[in-house]
Amino acid sequence: MSKELFKTMLYLPSQAAAETEATIIKWYINPGDSFVKGQALAEVESAKSTFDFEAPCNGVVVNLLFQENCSVPFDSPLIEIETSDETMKSAIPSVSAKESAPAQMDIGAIEKPKSTPQIRTVSLLGIGTYLPQRIVPNSELLVEHLDINEDYIFGVTGIRERRWAKQGEKPSDMAYLASVQAIEKSGLKPSDINAIVVSTTTPDVVMPSTACILQDKLGIRGIPAFDLNAACSGWLYGISVARGLVLSGVADNVLVVASEMQSRVLDKKDRNTYFLFGDGAGATVVSGVKPGHTILSEMLFADPAGINMARRSYPGYEVPVNTTGFDPWLRLDGKALFRFATQSFASVVRELIIKSGWKPEDVRWVVPHQANSRILKAAAQKSGVPFERFYLNIDRVGNTSSASIPIALSEIERGLQKNDRIIFCTVGAGVTVAGLTIEW
Repeated sequence: MSKELFKTMLYLPSQAAAETEATIIKWYINPGDSFVKGQALAEVESAKSTFDFEAPCNGVVVNLLFQENCSVPFDSPLIEIETSDETMKSAIPSVSAKESAPAQMDIGAIEKPKSTPQIRTVSLLGIGTYLPQRIVPNSELLVEHLDINEDYIFGVTGIRERRWAKQGEKPSDMAYLASVQAIEKSGLKPSDINAIVVSTTTPDVVMPSTACILQDKLGIRGIPAFDLNAACSGWLYGISVARGLVLSGVADNVLVVASEMQSRVLDKKDRNTYFLFGDGAGATVVSGVKPGHTILSEMLFADPAGINMARRSYPGYEVPVNTTGFDPWLRLDGKALFRFATQSFASVVRELIIKSGWKPEDVRWVVPHQANSRILKAAAQKSGVPFERFYLNIDRVGNTSSASIPIALSEIERGLQKNDRIIFCTVGAGVTVAGLTIEW
């Protein structure tokens, strides 16, 4: 049985952030022509390069929307096509595509309705964080890249410096210091904690879990403790898991920690990763028995279509001396991740506002995973919430992966007032996406 044909638009792939348009030098096809995936459809010239625009699927040309030698904005469709390729229904458009363009994914459709009734209010209590003392400015990393400067790094990433752990420091050490602070600020004792969930992509060892190592450091016995890995989305995944433990009656108070030590797994020669990441830890207590900052709505999902956008093949927080035969470093597909993350951040913010019964102007802060300042600026434009209400600290601490939201939240905590409405949102390897709303 043949697949159903449908019409869709194709956009030019995004180039450098400063570029807004490109020029069609030559069309290789005409309306009515058939084409196959990977076939060159046009020769295109941008400010920095000339490239062939290749077909992302099999199909037939319906209409060419621009003539040769015309300038094409990156936010405008280039070709109308007809295809039966179902993947094109969720294709990622240019990062600058106008809001009327087909969305990357319909989060409302992906999000499954929750059948579990909320039997009691679940809240976040104290926020604890830890950042290593060592400050690493961009100038220190430029020793490996003499052809670029500090302004270039800041322009591309939004980062001026980051914190890196000292030799001998472990992810569980950072988790412990953040946890002690969170428990104290919650007005609890370690013995009041009924479960421990640790988010990390850089565990101390493969087993036992970093959560069990943390449990030992805290001197707590007889409670469940486990790690989860949702990459940069891990802390919000952990909050949702903890909320489930509370609502199911397994625990009253759950310690949720994110601890990431990416500095040891970065390839100095890889510009996609080397300048981005910092080390740090963040923690909170999720409670069903003590009033705090009320959790309202949550969203969790993953899309394996982006499974290769962020990856690392070797476990742990350190790379062995002999790495012959395999790649032990953290790798990112920067361009693809940029497009995916921009649309996903914006979609999560819009959907959470609806789910929480808010209006965009009700949001006091959006506290995002500190992925990249360019991603967050582009996401803000599409989210309906002004960029001024997106809190960024990436310039000082870099991307601390799943620890970035609690670290950022700790910085604005003193300025928050009762009933302030806050959105958390994140995108991580997998690709995982998560969002949460709370009322302070």
